[in-house]
Amino acid sequence: GASEEVAPSVQQCFMVPKKEINVVSDMAKWKRSQAYADYMGFILTLNEGVRGKKLTCEYKVSEPIEKLVALLNTLDRWIDETPPVDQPSRFGNKAFRTWYAKLDQEAEKLVSAVIPKHLADAAPEVAVYLKESVGNSTRIDYGTGHEAAFAAFLCCLCKIGVLRVDDQMAIVFKVFNRYLEVMRKLQKTYRMEPAGSQGVWGLDDFQFLPFIWGSSQLIDHPSLEPRHFVDEKVVNENHKDFMFLECILFITEMKTGPFAEHSNQLWNISAVPSWSKVNQGLIRMYKAECLEKFPVIQHFKFGSLLPIQPVTS
Repeated sequence: GASEEVAPSVQQCFMVPKKEINVVSDMAKWKRSQAYADYMGFILTLNEGVRGKKLTCEYKVSEPIEKLVALLNTLDRWIDETPPVDQPSRFGNKAFRTWYAKLDQEAEKLVSAVIPKHLADAAPEVAVYLKESVGNSTRIDYGTGHEAAFAAFLCCLCKIGVLRVDDQMAIVFKVFNRYLEVMRKLQKTYRMEPAGSQGVWGLDDFQFLPFIWGSSQLIDHPSLEPRHFVDEKVVNENHKDFMFLECILFITEMKTGPFAEHSNQLWNISAVPSWSKVNQGLIRMYKAECLEKFPVIQHFKFGSLLPIQPVTS
């Protein structure tokens, strides 16, 4: 693991209660909104739903879940059909724009295939979140704001009753995990830039949620402790069971050099004594570093399903 000396933001998130920070009034409006409450509630419900469970365990797979996987398989197939183009700059391959244009055009149709006929009117609104979830076609970048849009997409499907309470494990293990695979393929194929990356001080260039849900999976694990995830052998042997380790594997494939240097925050987290502490700390960090950062949230879309109105209850 790492030394006990942790960077300040890790310290705040993992050791001491975070002080309230006053941010711009729009951020205050967002934090008081029904959308924020519903989104956070959704993330935390799934966090509980996957607690102590392996990716490979048994769980119910409903028809809507199957349809969502099929939708993601379509996006994956389009990547194969849209190879990167030759261009002078190494990053941000322009073929991504071609791929994205296809999604932009087909999104409503893709969503309509997932939701029942009597809910067809919701398709345009839900499709907005799907389009937002794959990266930005102008900048050819991808980051936690896009990931949040995919979680919001799934949250909307829950709100209209397409996904149900007993779909929880399948939402994370089957749908979200498939989404991650497709996003990793996009990142590799089109060499996408990280959106709003904090560089070495960020948790990861592209994702955040699989670290939250992945740490929940590892709570009370009989042998794997946080200090083990920096051990290559442990990662290679267990990544198929745990999302968190799958993320670590992807980072080590994409980055060279000592882990402590390219992923300093994660290295610091490996010094946290228990997975439940890691999980709680990551939830605080997610709120502070992603949901309460204007550059990440400025693109978040509000509508009838995720309203900007203040929480009523």
